[in-house]
Amino acid sequence: MPISNTIGFKPAWWLNNPHLQTLWPALLRRPPRPVTTRERLTTSDGDFIDIDWCGDASRPVVMLIHGLSGSSNSTYILGMQVALHSKGFSSVALNFRGCSGQPNQTARCYHSGDTDDLDFLYRHIRNACPHTPLAAVGYSLGGNVLLKWLGEGRRNVDLFAAAAVSVPLLLNLCSSRMDLGFSRLYRNRLLRELKQYIYLKHKHLQTMGHAKEADMLRKLGDLSPIRSFWQYDDRVIAGLYPFRDVHDYYAKSSSRQYLKDILTPTLVIHALDDPFMTPQVIPSVEELSPAVHVELARSGGHVGFVAGNIPGRPRYWLEERIPRFFLQQLESRLNGSG
Repeated sequence: MPISNTIGFKPAWWLNNPHLQTLWPALLRRPPRPVTTRERLTTSDGDFIDIDWCGDASRPVVMLIHGLSGSSNSTYILGMQVALHSKGFSSVALNFRGCSGQPNQTARCYHSGDTDDLDFLYRHIRNACPHTPLAAVGYSLGGNVLLKWLGEGRRNVDLFAAAAVSVPLLLNLCSSRMDLGFSRLYRNRLLRELKQYIYLKHKHLQTMGHAKEADMLRKLGDLSPIRSFWQYDDRVIAGLYPFRDVHDYYAKSSSRQYLKDILTPTLVIHALDDPFMTPQVIPSVEELSPAVHVELARSGGHVGFVAGNIPGRPRYWLEERIPRFFLQQLESRLNGSG
């Protein structure tokens, strides 16, 4: 079945609601830091993206794509790099523009449907290592970017597997959900971080003398009154990218419409109690290609999925499930080619 209940995930009893599942790993986790090497890639528009390698291309490589306001330093990225390395994989974590700790050189930022930089990273690795087995994991916004890219790329993408976690498959529904109840606290924090991101980018571009790029951000106006993602995306994303408005952006960038076109073996992991969205975002079987398998958990929060019977001693289940899926798919690929 392309959609099934997630067998094997049992939430920690001491983290027994979606908000605890979401907040524990985001705020309290201190994962061991992998040994990484940073590489800066110059993009075709004269900007750059920073990527962090754990291991090298002598092993199968997994690309990791963070979520909104995240980076290669997000705990779920660091934890997955350690877990993958222990299972024989190397990994490379993409930092979206301006997320690596250094402002980028253009007004361009990133959004849920912007697949260009992921494709640029993929082509960079493929050109340097054409025969290295390659996979990808995307989280939240990064998962939406990954699924959209896989659907757009179809036969031009050579991955042995992909996984996407807590994906906002229908952006309009997710934006509206963030305006309700406790989820407004997540919304408010993320909007503060996004506004600060634009403010610092504008200041940096002015300091560097990039007047034309700085002016593009100035024309967005005062962002302080913005109180919802609907407003932010209408003003900022539709203002910086060629979308008519927020409705056009959400319609074109939501990844659910691309699931039917994915040819890469892909695991989509989703919790029904995710406080960033509603169960209405979950696709029907008819919307999935045969390559896509959706695993649903009753609980797990947003990029949570924390297990463990002893309080204070969590197990991060995603870091067990996803490497196991990759090992299965890699073995299948190698056996099929033999």
